[in-house]
Amino acid sequence: MTVHENEPVGLGMPALPAPAFPAEVKARLEADAQEIIGRYPVPRSALLPLLHLVQSEEGYVSSTGIRFCAEQLDLTTAEVTAVATFYTMYRRRPAGRYHVGVCTNTLCAVLGGDQIFAELKEHLGIENNETTEDGAISLEHVECNAACDYAPVVMVNWEFFDNQTPESAKQLVDDLRASRTVLPTRGAPLCTFRETARILAGCPDQRPGVLDASGAGGEPSLAGLRLARGETLAGTGSVPLDTAVSDPGRPAGPEGREGR
Repeated sequence: MTVHENEPVGLGMPALPAPAFPAEVKARLEADAQEIIGRYPVPRSALLPLLHLVQSEEGYVSSTGIRFCAEQLDLTTAEVTAVATFYTMYRRRPAGRYHVGVCTNTLCAVLGGDQIFAELKEHLGIENNETTEDGAISLEHVECNAACDYAPVVMVNWEFFDNQTPESAKQLVDDLRASRTVLPTRGAPLCTFRETARILAGCPDQRPGVLDASGAGGEPSLAGLRLARGETLAGTGSVPLDTAVSDPGRPAGPEGREGR
C-alpha cells in the first residue's frame, strides 16, 4: 500500500511524510499486527488494538505509529488520526513508565480527588499530561473510572488503587519512582505502561498470577444491591430506607409520579 502522506491539512498545505519504524521493529510489529487483524472479519475493525500495539512500542501514538496502522489496514493517516485523537487512552506525547490517573469526576472530586491531583502535581513538579524528567511518572486527571464505591480512586496503568488520600498517593508515586514493589488494591499485578498497552492490544499476558486476579468490586460495590433487597449491611446496622415513609408527600409507586 502507498501511504497517503500528502493528505491536505489546513489551507490545502501538504503534510510532511511521517518516518517509518526501523526495519527490524516494523517486521516484529507486522507479525503481531497480522495476528490481530486476522481476528476480525473486517480488517479496519482492528484499528483500536493496533493503536495500542504501536503505543506499546513508543509509549504513545506517534506519527510513525499512525503511519504503521494506516499501512496495515489500508486506511489514510487522517482516518487513523481521527480515531487516535478521539479516545483518551491513546496518548499523543510519551507516557512515563507508570501513568498515574487521578479521577476528578464528581464523587471522587468531592471526596478528595481534586486535592490528591493538586498535591501530586506539586509533589512531582509536573502539570496535567506531563511526565517527570526521569521518565518514571506521567500524570493525568481522568474522568470516571467506574469505581465510585471506592472513591477517591487513583489508577496506575489502568490498575485500581482505591480509597486514596493525598498522603497515600504521594507515597505511591514515590514507591514507583524508587522501583519498590507496589500492589494494586485489586486486579492484575502492576506492569509498565508499554507492557499494559501491549496487553490491551490483545497480545498474550504471561505475568505470574494474572489469571487468578480479579478487578471486581467487593462489599462497597454490593451495598446498593443489598439495600434494595431489604438486607442489612454487614457491620453497619444500616437498613433500607422506605421512601414512602420518609417523604409522605412523594410516595413511591406510579401514583407518586402523577403531576410531575
